Amino acid sequence: MEQKVLNRKICVAPMLDWTDRHERSFLRMISKHTVLYTEMITTGALLHGRDPERFLQFDDKEHPIALQLGGSDPEAIATCSKMAADFGYDEINLNVGCPSDRVQKGRFGACLMAEPDLVAECVSAMAQSGLASTVKTRIGIDNQDSYEFLHALISKIADAGCKTLIVHARKAWLAGLSPKQNREVPPLRYDIVYRVKQDFPELEVILNGGVQTLEAAQDHLEHVDGVMIGREAYQNPYVMAEVDQRFYAEPGVKDRSEIVDALVAYAALKVAEGVPVKSITRHVLGLFNGLPGARAWRRSLSQNAFKPGADEGVIVRAYEEFLSSSLTREVA
Repeated sequence: MEQKVLNRKICVAPMLDWTDRHERSFLRMISKHTVLYTEMITTGALLHGRDPERFLQFDDKEHPIALQLGGSDPEAIATCSKMAADFGYDEINLNVGCPSDRVQKGRFGACLMAEPDLVAECVSAMAQSGLASTVKTRIGIDNQDSYEFLHALISKIADAGCKTLIVHARKAWLAGLSPKQNREVPPLRYDIVYRVKQDFPELEVILNGGVQTLEAAQDHLEHVDGVMIGREAYQNPYVMAEVDQRFYAEPGVKDRSEIVDALVAYAALKVAEGVPVKSITRHVLGLFNGLPGARAWRRSLSQNAFKPGADEGVIVRAYEEFLSSSLTREVA
């Protein structure tokens, strides 16, 4: 199978409990070129869960889309990568960066940084699927945070056939810090990621961690091949509205009213399929962040999406309340 060539100049990070199929569909309404990543899905969930298809399903409109796997058994990785290929994903990504206790107990995530040979085996296993096989890692773990340690890991990964590396520019503490603290406490070291690109020019290097503006992304692209945006894309999604124009030469920028129209149409389809509208609206609360009326939008969605019989009309009414509130504030 011929690998699809992805333009990873701008990506949205895999975020547990956030980047599900409804969030990805919402982001695709804002940018059609950004590469989207699933939540981390464990090999155990796919191989031993009651309904593995539930984790793998996505809408064709979500392309380009990558499946992020959590696991450390090469045989299981190979099987799950083949499943991803059969479902039509564009990329398979191995999580070598999550520091949570639960992930460590499963012997995957950031703790895998201490086992470069095993990571290399997993990369080779992923490649059997025919999909582009990538790795997302940190710059170090605990006291194993020298550049030499990171360089040795990347060398093994590259030798195994990985051509794209996503680097979260923070180390991870495997004990003593929560996952949230691990996203905030260890200092950002963008210089380390830049150095990785310098030392491995043949690799496509994607920088992740703390990027909050497209201006910052543009600056990083002077040193690396791509930028992955995480929490900012979720909490302030309209930050992604200029991505296609700025980075992919796509004319025009969608305004929020167009996005709301697309969101209402999407919600109507999904509600008809039996999806609770709250599963969709929980992801869109930040659409109007920073604007007069944003609070009315959030309040209306939060109060009404959970009511029995709630449907896409919840979004319509929330938008009307946003408009009414913003107009009132302008008049005042």
